[in-house]
Amino acid sequence: MSASLIYDLAPIGAIVTWSDGTPRPPERHRRKLAAWENRNSKGRLIRKQGKRGIGNACLSPDFTLHEGDFGTNSVITIRNHRTFSLDSSLTFKVIARPQLGYIRVFDRAGDNAELVHLAANRQAAEEWLTRHSYPNAVLEEVTADEVAAAHVEGRVAA
Repeated sequence: MSASLIYDLAPIGAIVTWSDGTPRPPERHRRKLAAWENRNSKGRLIRKQGKRGIGNACLSPDFTLHEGDFGTNSVITIRNHRTFSLDSSLTFKVIARPQLGYIRVFDRAGDNAELVHLAANRQAAEEWLTRHSYPNAVLEEVTADEVAAAHVEGRVAA
């Protein structure tokens, strides 16, 4: 599916893959493989931003995927995020959606909120918040209506 369909249809918290359609090179070609992995990967959808203006410039809508974290001893030192504009030539696919009853933890309220954690239930989300400093965090439950809409509209993950 296209980037604009991910923006329109995929729920925050979904796992999304992206690909440029080229075949994976052999393991022995390390540089080619690294370049291929840069254009073919997956991540969790953490933010959607609509059209916005900065000074005289107008930025098109985009979405951000969280690819992974790097660090040691349970300390995250680098978070790897990828932002894609809606005119991206890559192909995207939703491979997993947040389950009914899961709790999304956003860093703040509003349109520019970013998903910082996806918990299995409200208690787990509140426990996670006690260990992490997000004073303006907002909790949002994945509802039955949202899950049912995805099934009715044929948007079930493969």
